[in-house]
Amino acid sequence: MAKLNVTICGLEFVNPVMPAAGPPVKDGAMCQAAAQGGAGGIVTKTISVEPADVPRPCMAEIKGGFLNTELWSELPKEQWLATEYQLAKDTDLPVIVGLGYTADQIAELAPLVRPYAAALELSTHYVGNDISPIINALKAAKAAVDIPVFMKMSPHPNIQEIAKAVEEAGADGLVMINSFGPCFGIDIETGLPLMGSSGGYGWLSGAAIKPLALRCIYDAARVVNIPIIGVGGVTNGRDVAEMFMAGASAVQVCTEAILKGPTVYGKIVKELNDFLDSHGYESVDEIKGLTIRKMAEQKMQRQLQVPVVDMKKCILCGRCEISCAYDAISKKNWLKIDGEKCFGCGLCISRCPKQALRMP
Repeated sequence: MAKLNVTICGLEFVNPVMPAAGPPVKDGAMCQAAAQGGAGGIVTKTISVEPADVPRPCMAEIKGGFLNTELWSELPKEQWLATEYQLAKDTDLPVIVGLGYTADQIAELAPLVRPYAAALELSTHYVGNDISPIINALKAAKAAVDIPVFMKMSPHPNIQEIAKAVEEAGADGLVMINSFGPCFGIDIETGLPLMGSSGGYGWLSGAAIKPLALRCIYDAARVVNIPIIGVGGVTNGRDVAEMFMAGASAVQVCTEAILKGPTVYGKIVKELNDFLDSHGYESVDEIKGLTIRKMAEQKMQRQLQVPVVDMKKCILCGRCEISCAYDAISKKNWLKIDGEKCFGCGLCISRCPKQALRMP
């Protein structure tokens, strides 16, 4: 059994997997269900001064991902303060309270939620090149409370610049990334958009955005010294390992919990532990930032490498052979890779269902 507990800004988490602010933690009862399902901490659905008027339909599973028009909590802040936050706190896990959106709104809300919060997570919607809304919201929260304040960040080409500015403004940690959009989906039976928003637009989440989340985490982790909580496309324990290798200190799960229910947190934790044990890691901390370290050691120019086949694992399914555009793979009673033809693209490795292929 690997060591899975993590400490972030003085907060002790029994494992690094927690819900993301969204429908899986829409109220106190769902927060308790997340705890019972194996989450290592609780993040509550973002509230604002007024409850959200969520357009409907607001969620749809699509090929490879998920579309949503989810906003902040549809419950009034008064209900959260009277009932829901205490239920979340009763889990005895660290409770990170989600707040949005403007500096004035956060200045009003932060003192109210302080009795229930171990930390705050701020959401400020999406920004272009003007990061002043993020900075102003952060400063308002820091002035109002004496607990860690994490800033949730949207994907952005200049993520390093924004992450550094947020760190310099006093953020205790980053949460990245938010869902990506706007995006669009169509119900081909009706011809109408899948989402019920006024323009039919939604935001992309789920497995489809994991590579984008990893890029943002990896880029930010190389320039900031504050912890990063990774979110976006986590569906299993190996996804958690990837985010740690990119530089994350913990992860959040939303879409997979919507689709699979609150027991998914414990499932992901078990899969993470199985991965660590099978690879000889004694602690999740051992893989944190591993990719950053590996890239620093590696020369930029790689030599062509031909994948190696482990015939003890290979089931001769033929997936690699079918998708090899260079006609370098053949199979009879064994799998053979022609080193003269192989382009070293690596596609066969990622397609193998049994991990029978690897680079030497």
